[in-house]
Amino acid sequence: MIILKDILYKVAIEVVHGATDISIGKIDFDSRKIEKNDAFVAIRGSISDGHDYIQKAIEQGAVAIVCDTFPETFEKGVTYIQVKDTNKALAFMAANYFGNPSENLKLVGITGTNGKTTIASLLYQLFKKAGFKVGLLSTVKILVEDIEYKATHTTPDSITINHYLKEMIDAGVEYCFMEVSSHGVHQKRTEALHFVGGVFTNLSHDHLDYHPTFSEYRDVKKSFFDSLPKSAFALSNIDDKNGAVMLQNTAARKRTYALKTYSDFKAQILENQLSGLLLKIDGNEVWVKLIGTFNAYNVLAIYGTAIELGLDSLETLRLLSELESVSGRFQYIVSTANITAIVDYAHTPDALENVLKTINDIRTKNEQLITVVGCGGNRDKTKRPIMAGIASELSDKAILTSDNPRNEDPQTIIEEMEKGVAAQNYKKVLAITDRKQAIKTACQLAQPNDIILIAGKGHETYQEINGVRHDFDDMKIVKEILEQLHK
Repeated sequence: MIILKDILYKVAIEVVHGATDISIGKIDFDSRKIEKNDAFVAIRGSISDGHDYIQKAIEQGAVAIVCDTFPETFEKGVTYIQVKDTNKALAFMAANYFGNPSENLKLVGITGTNGKTTIASLLYQLFKKAGFKVGLLSTVKILVEDIEYKATHTTPDSITINHYLKEMIDAGVEYCFMEVSSHGVHQKRTEALHFVGGVFTNLSHDHLDYHPTFSEYRDVKKSFFDSLPKSAFALSNIDDKNGAVMLQNTAARKRTYALKTYSDFKAQILENQLSGLLLKIDGNEVWVKLIGTFNAYNVLAIYGTAIELGLDSLETLRLLSELESVSGRFQYIVSTANITAIVDYAHTPDALENVLKTINDIRTKNEQLITVVGCGGNRDKTKRPIMAGIASELSDKAILTSDNPRNEDPQTIIEEMEKGVAAQNYKKVLAITDRKQAIKTACQLAQPNDIILIAGKGHETYQEINGVRHDFDDMKIVKEILEQLHK
């Protein structure tokens, strides 16, 4: 039990009706999880409004209600707290409830359209190898030292974040690396967290189903850096046209990284092969097991972050050479028939273009490049034709298929994608709604030495259709099909 007024510290309260010196069991924003003596925070979501469930929460035992609009009547024995922004209130309440764990470890947030998972996950790997106790909050998974938990959102809700940060403190974790999404920042999930650093990767076309304009999407990312304290560092990719924007108003120590521009941390690509990259970083050569120009940026961001956190530069370079690629990020196998199959999470136009250009830079052009790609349902529709256009332009064959159709008709999604295919590329394109059949067709079309790229889902091991998640692992499926075809 904790006293209500103690978890309201720093919450911008407008009106209180009732006592705040009462004991609280836990806080939650899901009325279904409310039990006796709990506090319920009413959040206005995109699908439902928590204010509609205030009475239900009280019936289930809530003794405190945090809302932005009071109900018409007050229940006896229940404390009502009116605030301007319940998302922000929840963030501070969650941090207070768990003892403000972010203040007791070194928390670094990574934001941008692409590269967040790779950078956060590899920083976790690097600092583990350096001998530290480390935590990870990512799209792929949550790690408290070596204990793994399943992740459901890029940036979890405030209660979940602080719960796991508290677990990390209890486990003696010193560093935590966290993906910071635009949704998470906009919904105030990162409010009340104490960051020692922030990293900006890049900004490209994504999430315009949520953000009405690209400029709002950019400004939400920027607000994360605006909120960093003076004691923190802000590390930005200055080769990206929005890199300088991120640093404009931050009080944090400004640092930059780049391949093309003068910057604090600079790298040069000496070799780019399917087996890895040879880079020159700050005058020293290092071989890494990651592939492509986009990963050169990721490696440089990791290097810069490690240096800003106090690691030795030569030791950091040594550790970089030992890092293994992240699941579903340019993950590849070579079949017995010498067909290379690559699985990548590329689900934005920029990410898809980066992966295809990387493959085209590495290959000899004597082989076919066959790309299987889809677009998610109930998400940003404007990127669908762009992604199909990129896939058909930069591949020898492109198979348009389903990703996670969710509650949309997959055939309609594919038809919207097809609008982006240029006339000269029509004959290169097939449309196969069933994703497994699309992968099988790519394998059947492939000849020895050919390359198959399966883009869009990466690490995901499910396909969501009409609200139901079915087992579906791109890498597992392509392995099985290639083995069956070339026994």
